[in-house]
Amino acid sequence: MLFIHHGTAIQPSIARSGNMFVARVSILAEDGEVTSLGDLGLFVNRQSAFAFAVRCGTAFVDDEPLPRAPWSCQPQLTRD
Repeated sequence: MLFIHHGTAIQPSIARSGNMFVARVSILAEDGEVTSLGDLGLFVNRQSAFAFAVRCGTAFVDDEPLPRAPWSCQPQLTRD
């Protein structure tokens, strides 16, 4: 899905990772510059991931701080 926000095209997308969904978004500015915000966070359902990608895209265009993902995975360190 592609939509226009203040003259800037925003393309949120979702990728599946195991049992989770990864939110992603790409931004196409009026001058043709493309920006990808990369993986934004993991979500348990497609709808939440998509909504978060939309929020991040509009925040980026509006020059506001990006929202934080509801949770993040940290690699677990093991002791030898």
